[in-house]
Amino acid sequence: MTSTLTRGAPTAAVPRPRGSSFATQVAVLTSRSLMTSVRDPQMILFSLLQPAVLLFMFTQVFAVMATTSSFPPGITYIDYLMPAILLNNAVQQAMQSGVGLVEDLKNGFLARLRSMPIHRSAPLVARSFADLAYCALQLVALLLAAVAVFGYRPGGGFLGGVISVALALLVSYGLSWVFLALGAWLRRAQTMQNISIVAVFPLMFVSSAYVPLAALPDWLRAVAQANPLTYAVDTIRSIALGMPGGGFSAAATTLLISATLAALGALAATHFFRRPF
Repeated sequence: MTSTLTRGAPTAAVPRPRGSSFATQVAVLTSRSLMTSVRDPQMILFSLLQPAVLLFMFTQVFAVMATTSSFPPGITYIDYLMPAILLNNAVQQAMQSGVGLVEDLKNGFLARLRSMPIHRSAPLVARSFADLAYCALQLVALLLAAVAVFGYRPGGGFLGGVISVALALLVSYGLSWVFLALGAWLRRAQTMQNISIVAVFPLMFVSSAYVPLAALPDWLRAVAQANPLTYAVDTIRSIALGMPGGGFSAAATTLLISATLAALGALAATHFFRRPF
């Protein structure tokens, strides 16, 4: 009895699963972050209410500044204050980028993504885009409220208002990558919030955001002049109000600084994000 051994046909190699494109991953994760915010109406309400309350308080408390000799002539205090409120809100939203990243690290969402064929930097880019879109919504709503309720009438007109919002968004995007890097490094929400309070709030108050530099004591004026947020506030304000000093060169410098912060922050955030969760 003989038997014939037949060699079977070679088995085709099973292809490894491939992930979607980087752009698709960023789009899906950005949509997820935005939907998380939309599903929380209380967060939306308070995030829009807080800058409006600040605007009301500052216009009532510091409105007398418009009658002093150090105040720019022909400008109401609401016109002077509004660009600073836009920038302050943009900076606040940038801080939330780091806090949101820490929350995703703690709730296990990003750990689950690591088991999928997803580019390591896609969650970071998606977070930055989602926070930028949310910040744009806040700034537009705040600007409309200032025009309708507080009588904000920027001398730069509609175009100046649009450019001022765009510059505030650029500053917010650059700073958001700095806070994303801090979040990926520290991975503690409480520490992130403490750093934000200690670092950002003094910078906003020791600047030309709420009072002219000429109204400050000499030593405090020197500190404010070295404050980078003073430059950002002055640039946004001069463009919004159509004042001198807000030309193309100032806007280009703001763009360059924001892009540099975003690039350095992205490198640091990607480096720290690669550590085990």
